[in-house]
Amino acid sequence: MKTNLILIGFMGTGKTTVGRTLARLLDKEFMDTDSEIEKVVGLKIEDIFNRYGEIRFRSEESLVVQKLARRQNQVISTGGGVVLNPENVRALKATGYLVCLQAAPEVIQSRVSRRIRPLLRKDNSLERIKELLKERETSYRGADLYVDTSNCTQEEVVNQIYAWWQQKIKEEIEG
Repeated sequence: MKTNLILIGFMGTGKTTVGRTLARLLDKEFMDTDSEIEKVVGLKIEDIFNRYGEIRFRSEESLVVQKLARRQNQVISTGGGVVLNPENVRALKATGYLVCLQAAPEVIQSRVSRRIRPLLRKDNSLERIKELLKERETSYRGADLYVDTSNCTQEEVVNQIYAWWQQKIKEEIEG
């Protein structure tokens, strides 16, 4: 039985804030892949990108994903690019359900302007966000549930995922 709930989606869609709340509600451990990478490397994500580049970051990300995917009973919030590696997706799907949080590019731009994002450091324009979304579009396919967070409160998003999760568990039990 799959016991993990994995939040995927572009940066600024609410994965971490929604994930923390869901973990409390479902009595699961909350794990954030970016936080785990920072613990392992001993640097902030931005500093990893600045010092070592995206390739090193993605390598560390894959190691963290493989470790977390072997555990049970978690809500895992992933970095926006975790789905770029098909091995990450396979590992996560083996023990959990993928929920893709989405938002309109304009909403994402507004949300990400609050803090530095390595992939948008040089250009956080709407065009750049749309370009990255387009590049990742096929990688986000294959989720078990899609939730648009653009015009929803955190509570509404959590409630939608929670109701879906309860139904999923019921279906598994009735099998």
